[in-house]
Amino acid sequence: MAAKLEEFKEDCRLRGMSHGSILSYASGIRIFMSFIRANEMDVLKVDKNILKSYIDYLLNVRKVSYKTLGYHFTSIAAFYDWLVFEENLPINPVLLVRKRYLRRYKGGEGLQASSRKIISASKMAELVNSILPIRDRALVLLLAKTGVRRGEMVRVDVGDVDMEQMSIKLKPAAKRTNRLVFFDEETRTILLEWLHMRKQYARADCPALFITSSGGRLNKNHVYEIVTMHAERIGLHNSKSDRLEDHFTPHCMRHWFTTQLRRNEMPREHIQELRGDTRSDAIDIYTHIDPEDLRKSYLAHMPKLGVA
Repeated sequence: MAAKLEEFKEDCRLRGMSHGSILSYASGIRIFMSFIRANEMDVLKVDKNILKSYIDYLLNVRKVSYKTLGYHFTSIAAFYDWLVFEENLPINPVLLVRKRYLRRYKGGEGLQASSRKIISASKMAELVNSILPIRDRALVLLLAKTGVRRGEMVRVDVGDVDMEQMSIKLKPAAKRTNRLVFFDEETRTILLEWLHMRKQYARADCPALFITSSGGRLNKNHVYEIVTMHAERIGLHNSKSDRLEDHFTPHCMRHWFTTQLRRNEMPREHIQELRGDTRSDAIDIYTHIDPEDLRKSYLAHMPKLGVA
């Protein structure tokens, strides 16, 4: 199956996955293949019982955490998706097992579905208002108000921001269709404060909107550390817990963004457009949303946080 793994890695490259993600997937798949070989099983004949045995092996022999267990099953689920696509298998045997067994009860015993932490608008306001460094406050607020991924955020340059239209033109990305996102007046105020401060630190050759203290571009790890540090300080994030619902990460901002717009009854197609989701239905592909209508819809449905 080594040849199959190489073919899968090439498929990942064609789909635009990062080199780091491909290596991570390959590592998880190799461990699974070693387990299969050691137990004289066939990768193409894997069923729910074999997968349940693998869960037991990872938890009780390799002693991985539930969070790491999830990473392992994400890797092999992607691999089996590819095998189905290549018509080596009729169905992906991993999906139902992952859905049933890979998440824990809140009390910690047994397994059940858990979800990312979703906080209220008032709690988001508390988080943002608790942040004193203006760069960090602007970053966290913009993540919440745009719902963009941290990888997209770190690629934003000052020139991509239109203060008059209160919009940002994101760089092209494999996972995103619509590149135009919006922010509101309170976010504009904080961004202007940050841009004024930024002039003191930015290197002449660095166009990035968010920079380090040495003037270079922030990377994705910096964003993760900034969000989790401030979230942990007010009790939203527990770095020592393995439970997904005890963590508040940059991706929770994207969930918060979507949840707030849904609760405020924004039209589904407008939410999809702002999130940059891939259009799967034929009717969606032929739907064109006027940017001005989208901007007005955003401003009407995005909650104010009373950021000072």
